[in-house]
Amino acid sequence: MANDEPNVSFGDVSHSTFAVGSHARAVSHHGTAPQRDEIAEQLLTAVRELRADLARVRASEETDALHRALAETEEEITRTGSAAPSRRERLRELLGDSQALLNVLASAGAVAALVGL
Repeated sequence: MANDEPNVSFGDVSHSTFAVGSHARAVSHHGTAPQRDEIAEQLLTAVRELRADLARVRASEETDALHRALAETEEEITRTGSAAPSRRERLRELLGDSQALLNVLASAGAVAALVGL
């Protein structure tokens, strides 16, 4: 009995993109960073500066929440190239709640301005 199935062999497929099948589609994003516009780039820089400054102040519930939101924002901008409107709104809320912090840290003021506070 003869086997009419094709014999397919894959070698090392790390860092590869491929699709199999008549309607398969493969899209590769390996090695390409998402494009960021000037505003996203400025926000990313300001977020990183504020995170660094927060490491130098006494921790509180408010600063911990702000630090987490900043980390999530940095990750989102790095991954997608922008921060979603809901993410910007969350930063506005946290920065508004931390008005005293805004008066102390110039970097907080920069982030606040970039998210529309």
